[in-house]
Amino acid sequence: AAEGKQEGPAADSIPSRASPGERNSVLYSAGQFFFEYLVVVSLKKMSDGRYEPKIAYQFPKRENLLKGQREEEERLLQAIPLFCFPDGNNWAPVTTFPSETFSFVLTNVDGSRKIGYCRRLLPSGRGVRLPEVFCIISCLGCFGLFSKILDEVEKRRQISMAVIYPFMQGLRESPFPAPGKTVTIKSFIPESGTELIELTRPVDAHLEHVEFPALLQRLSPNLILHIFASAVLERRLIFLAKELSVLSQCIHAVAALLYPFTWAHTYIPVVPECLLDTVCCPTPFMVGIQMQHLEQVLEQPMEEALIVDLCEGKIIRAVGDEDEILPIKLQNEMLASLNRHNNNNNVHTSEQVNALVSEAFVHFFVRLVGHYASHIKWSKNGPGTFQERAFCKAIASKTNRRFVKKFVKTNMFSLFIEDAEKSRIPQEGKR
Repeated sequence: AAEGKQEGPAADSIPSRASPGERNSVLYSAGQFFFEYLVVVSLKKMSDGRYEPKIAYQFPKRENLLKGQREEEERLLQAIPLFCFPDGNNWAPVTTFPSETFSFVLTNVDGSRKIGYCRRLLPSGRGVRLPEVFCIISCLGCFGLFSKILDEVEKRRQISMAVIYPFMQGLRESPFPAPGKTVTIKSFIPESGTELIELTRPVDAHLEHVEFPALLQRLSPNLILHIFASAVLERRLIFLAKELSVLSQCIHAVAALLYPFTWAHTYIPVVPECLLDTVCCPTPFMVGIQMQHLEQVLEQPMEEALIVDLCEGKIIRAVGDEDEILPIKLQNEMLASLNRHNNNNNVHTSEQVNALVSEAFVHFFVRLVGHYASHIKWSKNGPGTFQERAFCKAIASKTNRRFVKKFVKTNMFSLFIEDAEKSRIPQEGKR
């Protein structure tokens, strides 16, 4: 993926189980502020010689906050540095550093989420210096758009910090566009005059935070299906890579394969060093860990988990039944579909690959559980009640039924059905 495109959310600040309903509703509303804060995180040398990430600048500064809001802001500002430099404190000044883009997710106590979009770069200058992170905190999930904003921030950083803020102020005063729409920001840069920056949202909102090509470049279609099978049954998944951008990009792509369902458990695509014991959790999780911590992770007393090496494109540890989870006929159809996109990778744009891959996985769910709506029994004016037995019985194929009986027990299916029972959109086949 091109540098500006490198992708991915990362981390529930307190590994939590935010409800997917809230999760999705918060991500895509048009017309809100683009972002809440721009935070600059730099490394400060401590008395013991190690470097610790600290917030060097925050825009805008908030005045007159109520007590509850102030506490929440303090919690947020304490967590941010940890996720901007999750690699621990072993830093040293350098002369070159490839800039990288990644993102993380922080979950509030009420289940609402904020996304941190990060660009880690080396400030322009001579001699050795330390990298710093520009982090934009927003409730809106749209990686491509924020990557472009971070490109503009980086370009301005090379001139002077002072040029960044008018641009960010202009952005704050613009409404977030609806899917498929464009917003134009005017921005003045010394030497080059006023620039117009166009920010366009993709038409398909559920794919605007996803880079499936990143996954297809690193893992074979067979491995992707093993990972998908484990995720569908809500098992524990650990991904390893050297770069933060690769981790966050690939894990977000895996979570997106579950659409229209949502991963409802601990989700930390870049685990800060101090939270490595997350892998001892007995509950399901999807986490990303930098390769340098592999030894530490393998020494932890851990329950069964699927451990995936994204650098080598292989599985380090597995439960062993990953091949047998998905119904074989549907598994082969998805395999054929993924192989087809793999062979045409250079023909398709990233957006086309996203749409084609997503379609193959959505089709899998439609074939297996697409009949759910006709098995919700509606009372006169209250919510509906899902008829689980009749729903499973309606599946003709034995292998499909065996899989669905396991899938209906997952958290993601329960939450999806809960939302459906509340939504009461008139359905055909109402009973």
